[in-house]
Amino acid sequence: MRGRAASELLSLPVRMHGIQLGTPVDALLDEHADRVLGFELLCGDGTHRFLPFSVARLQADEIAVDSALTLIDERDLEFYRRRSRRLDDLEYAEPWVDEEGVVHEALSAA
Repeated sequence: MRGRAASELLSLPVRMHGIQLGTPVDALLDEHADRVLGFELLCGDGTHRFLPFSVARLQADEIAVDSALTLIDERDLEFYRRRSRRLDDLEYAEPWVDEEGVVHEALSAA
């Protein structure tokens, strides 16, 4: 099972065909399962939008989307905020996210 550190995912730009649309400021998780629903983004126009995990393609140097229309407007972002948890709510020391969006605690090297 492959995955990436959550901190690494949150540092990647969100791009459409090489054009930067925004950067993640948080990952929003399912209320009952440790699974990423999507990312809250700060976009170039200064607004916050929601990017569903299901339409995001995690690349080596970016989170790619096929259309800017997949970003959910700031006024509808509150819907997702109310029905989710923030990544920090898990209180994992070093969370990582697998390809399916499931969040795991990093295993100790000991």
